[in-house]
Amino acid sequence: MKAYALINASPGRALDIAVALRGKPGVVTADAITGDYDVIATCEAADVNGIGKIVIEQIQKVDGVFKTITCLVVA
Repeated sequence: MKAYALINASPGRALDIAVALRGKPGVVTADAITGDYDVIATCEAADVNGIGKIVIEQIQKVDGVFKTITCLVVA
């Protein structure tokens, strides 16, 4: 299963967060972006529970992550 994690970062932390997420288990890509969100991460796991664990254990624990929204890929 694949999902996108949309991340709001504390001011000035977007690049640091993107770099910190790269290479974490389950995180395929992480990039600082423009727009309503500061970072987007592509995640892959066997199921929805696995995606949830990645978001909670790998993404939300990174210093500077303020808020996340997870979008599951359906096709």
